[in-house]
This record gives sequence, C-alpha cells and structure tokens, in this order.
Amino acid sequence: MNFNQNHQMIFAKNIWNKITVFFLFFFFALAGNAQILEPVKWSSKIEKKGNNAVLIFDGTIEKDWHMYSQFTPEGGPLALEIVFKNQKGNYELIGKAKEGKTRTAFNDVFGVNETFFEGKAHIEQEIKIINPNLKTVDVDFDFQVCKDVCINSNKKFSIAVPSTFKMEEVPVIAPAQLDETKRTGLAIDTVKKEAEVTKDQKVKAETEKEINEEIPAPAPARSLWSIFFIAFLSGFAALLTPCVFPMIPMTVSFFTKQSKSRAKGIRNAIIYGFSIIAIYVILGLIVTKIFGADALNALSTDVWFNLIFFVILIIFATSFLGAFEIMLPNSWANKADQQADKGGIIGILFMALALAIVSFSCTGPIVGTLLVEAASNGGIAPIVGMLGFSSALALPFMLFALFPGWLNSLPKSGGWLNTVKVVLGFLELALAFKFLSNADLVLQLHFLEREVFIAIWIAIFAALTLYLFGKITLPHDSPLQHISVGRLYLGLLTLVFTMYLIPGLWGAPLKLISAFPPPPQYSESPFGVGGSGNSGLSTDVKGLPEGAELGPHGIMVFHDYEDGLAYAKEIHKPIMLDFTGYACVNCRKMENNVWSEPTILPILKNDVVLISLYVDDKRELPKEEQFVTAAGDKIITVGDKWTDFMISKYKTNTQPLYVITDLEGNNLHTSKPTISYVSAAEYLKWLKEGIANFK
Repeated sequence: MNFNQNHQMIFAKNIWNKITVFFLFFFFALAGNAQILEPVKWSSKIEKKGNNAVLIFDGTIEKDWHMYSQFTPEGGPLALEIVFKNQKGNYELIGKAKEGKTRTAFNDVFGVNETFFEGKAHIEQEIKIINPNLKTVDVDFDFQVCKDVCINSNKKFSIAVPSTFKMEEVPVIAPAQLDETKRTGLAIDTVKKEAEVTKDQKVKAETEKEINEEIPAPAPARSLWSIFFIAFLSGFAALLTPCVFPMIPMTVSFFTKQSKSRAKGIRNAIIYGFSIIAIYVILGLIVTKIFGADALNALSTDVWFNLIFFVILIIFATSFLGAFEIMLPNSWANKADQQADKGGIIGILFMALALAIVSFSCTGPIVGTLLVEAASNGGIAPIVGMLGFSSALALPFMLFALFPGWLNSLPKSGGWLNTVKVVLGFLELALAFKFLSNADLVLQLHFLEREVFIAIWIAIFAALTLYLFGKITLPHDSPLQHISVGRLYLGLLTLVFTMYLIPGLWGAPLKLISAFPPPPQYSESPFGVGGSGNSGLSTDVKGLPEGAELGPHGIMVFHDYEDGLAYAKEIHKPIMLDFTGYACVNCRKMENNVWSEPTILPILKNDVVLISLYVDDKRELPKEEQFVTAAGDKIITVGDKWTDFMISKYKTNTQPLYVITDLEGNNLHTSKPTISYVSAAEYLKWLKEGIANFK
C-alpha cells in the first residue's frame, strides 16, 4: 500500500480552520466513532513596543487538557517548538519567547518534572523589524496536548505587519511650532500617530489585565490535603528523634511547675505550640515569597540544584547514621535562651525558636526535603507543608500540658530514639539518589540508569534490614541484647520491600515506586540485567525478520508499516497498529501498566504482528517520498507520514490509538474500530474480539 497517494478524504491537522462546524458535525455523524480533535484554539496579534514589535499568541485550552511548555525538559513529553519561518533579513528576535502562567509537576513515566499550560496559553515574542517592506511575520508552533490521549499538533500563523510599525518614531511637536508645521502637515501626522500609540497602549494594558484575570493559578500536582498529611507524618517522625523527644517532658514540666496556676500553664503550653507552628509556617512563607512559585518550579528541575541537594542529603544522612553531629551555631541557641528568660508571650516565642535551632540536626533534612517537594507543586504548597510538619511537632506539647498525667505513660528516652534517627538516615540516603537521578536524566548522561538505581536502593534497604535485625550496629547505638516486637515488624517490612526491588533488575515494572527510579527505557538493557526479553516469543531473537526489533516487554515490533505488513502476510497473523509517540505519556502508561498484564502480554507476543508508528518521529523522509496532501500540508518527516496515515484512514489524531486489521488493511472490529487509553480488562476484551474475527 502506497501512503503517498491522495486518499479519498484527508483530514489535515488544521481542518477546523478550513470547514465550518456544521459540516464537521454532519460528517462525523456519517463517519461514526472517531473525530479530529483540536483542544487548543489560537489567536494572534502584533503590538508596537517603542521601535520594536511584540508578537502575541493566545491559546484557549479545553477543560482537562494540557499543553506542554517550551521549557519542558528533554527526556519528557514533547515541548513546544516555535519556528520563525521568514526571520532572515526581515526581523531579529529580542530574547526568547516569554510564557504566561504554567504549572510544573513530576511525571513518573518519564522521570522528569514537566511544565505545561492549563486553561490558557499565553506567549509573547519581541522582535525588531529590519526590513521596511515586511508584510507578514510567519510563525509555526509544533506542540503536544494531552488528556487521556495525546495529540501532536501544528499551528501556522501569518501575522500582518502594519506599515506604522516600520516607521521611525516621530518627535513630539511643541505648540509654538504648530503653525509652522501645519504647512507641511507634519503636526497632523504626529498627532494622529501619538493618538494611535496611546490607543495601542490602552488596548495592550486592557489585554494584559484580561490575560492576568483569565489565566488560572497553577494547581498543585498533589492536593494540598495530601501535602499536609505527608508533612504531618514527617513531623511525627521528627518528633521521635533524640533532638526533639526528650524536650517534651522537660518543656511541659517547665510550664506546669513554673506557672502560677494550672490554667496558666496550659495557656503557656498552647502559646508555645502555636509559636512552633508560626515559626515553621513563616519559614515556608519566606521561601515562597523570596523565590516565587515559578522560580521554585524551575529550581526543582535545575541540574545544579539537584546535584547540590544530593550532596546535602548525603551529608545529613551520614550525620543521622552517627558519623558526626550537624548543629547550628551555639550562639544562636544561647541568644534565644536569653530572650526566653524574659518571660511572657515574647519569652515563650523565643523558647519555641530555641527548640527549632537545637533540633535542627534532626529536623533540618526533613524540613529541607519537604520544602523542595512542596515547592515543585507551586502556589502555597510550601506553607501548607510547613503547617502540617509543625502541627505534628507542636501537638504533643499542647496535649501533655492539657493532660499532664499522660507524661507518666510516655516512653523513656533511650536507644530506641537513636534507632529512629538511623532509620531516617537510611531513608534520606535513598532519597538523595532520586535527586542525583533527576540530574542524570536531564543531562542524559546514563551514569545512573534504572538498573544501577535499583541496585543502590536494594543495597540501602538490605543494610537497613540488617540494622533493624541487630546484625549491624552504628556509633551511637546502645548495647542490644534483644530486639523489640516493633523493631522486628519494621525489619520484616524492609526485608519484604528489599525482596520486592530485586526483580526490578530483571525488568519488573516496580509499580509501587514508579515515581522514583528512572523509567524502564532509561536502562542498560530494556529487559533487565541478563535478560533477553524474549520470554514466550515465537521468533528467535537472533533471527528477527527484517525491520523488526524487540520493544516493550520483549514484544517483537515493526516501525514501518510495509515491513510489518509483509511479515504478517508471511506468517498469516492479524496486524495491531499502535499509533504512538516518543513523548506520549499515556502511551508509556499503556505499555507499562496494560501491556505487561499476564493475560495480555502473551497475546501481543504470539497472536498479532505489532506495528508501532511514531507520529513525532522527526527523521526526514527521502525527497522522493515527501509529498503535499490535498489539504495543502507538507509531509516531510516520518512522523508526518504516520500522522497523515492515521488521520486519513481512521479520522482521528490522538495517541495512543490501537487498531487491529486483516492482511488487506480492513478493520477487524465493527462496534469499536479503534481503542485508546483504557483499562486492562477493556483492552483484553477488545484484543480477543479482533483476533477472533480474523480467525
């Protein structure tokens, strides 16, 4: 089959701009199940800025869809690419295109923090016009939009340049010169020109106000409640460290004994608790105000930041394990203690500050990690995180002041506190390598690939298991004659987790920790250490047919339709077309979570011929294979070819898209010709139906 021929009906990517909405609905009613989606509607304009001009692009994004920013890092989804077609000799770019509000969130499929627009996309590019005869500025946008499916789209802009934009600024004419200039008409032109500028400025100001009002504030990747809950648990963990726990009975006793009445002691303890909360919330507020949500988002994806934080966490983990103590200067604590002696509310506030300073060696790494993780969510997440952490830290002081009898049931300080600190040290050590992995992924150095990362985690949690079982002792541990039941259970839990990690070396997906290790494709071998990935495959790996390779989970896959079709005819098996993309998040999710199912994987390996066609493949087609569609779109790259095939044949432009066909290219499904991002159960039912129809 030659796909360079014009098909009966070719839908171009920008079809919504070429026919009316009524005709579309009418056609889709006849066509059936599929449709061309265009979740982003664009508008453009040009405004004057001094001697320069500003190109403004506004996109309205449909609900639940998001479009990736030009600043989304490599290794993740497809970033926005802006191409200025007629720049040479006509105009110069002033800096890089600026974007409106975006949101940044971690993508556990690609292992990077992706940046994207929601609701509105606003982009500005300042230019200096150097050709006075320039008529238009031609710009192309290549971008990806995702919801349950992903769409790779292209938008072409041709913005007319008003003649007034190419004139030099005319000086303001003084009133005394008006009579003289009337004879030349210069004053009239100047007044008109200045009126136009004033009007333009007013329109621009109103437009900017509307944009600021319409673009929604970035929502956090996690809900604020989940951030609060995680931070609260972290605060509880910090509470059980030797830096904080012994302070509870000492501080509560101080309030109850030194106060003139029990009521006053309770009041002081409550003020003390709220002072702790205030100190940490103010810390979160300062971090947010100094850096701002956007800067923190950018910082969390920065290579140097991740490397620096990796080193910091290694140092803190080493301290937790007992190599040395990290403490803030004693003078800080002494000054806080001196202020606390003054009494009153101010004195109580400084007592809380003294606690924060003295306990820094235990709380510092936890607070730092929380701030970094919350900051990547943007908005008020750092403040919410600090509120949750400090609430857990302050709660015991207030409760034991209200019920001082409980102090008698409080466990005595001892070696178990150091055990808690050591466990936190192991966890900090494991987390440190996540930051190192982020830097490695962004730089694509392949120093810390998936197998190496998992091996490091296995070593860390195996060592933690041995420590909990008493087989390893560290510098500050008390003599251990037996282990407690709680320590035994925790040791068993870490042992199970360590055993769970081991199959990851052989290609197991490790879905419980999918957000931490690098993605499966970022590995020395896609099939794990020593694995061929060929389990259950009927074809010998060494004798793969021409054009085939081993894909996800060892499935034999073709990336060219003609090669796959020829092989399917040779072995007489149905074809499963997989329209996918290198930067398609939901495509990877389907491969990782659905294709890996034990009921589905054997079918994909043995009962169909898989042809995966990448619509974002940027390799250029040979000149003789390039063509122009009936709609006027140029088919230049391999991705263009498969996009045109998908649109013209199946009347849709979404990925992932799965189709099962016979050897003549006819669809084997009647009720549901194509399928996309669905559950494993629905996917399995669809697979079996298509194969049964072929037989």
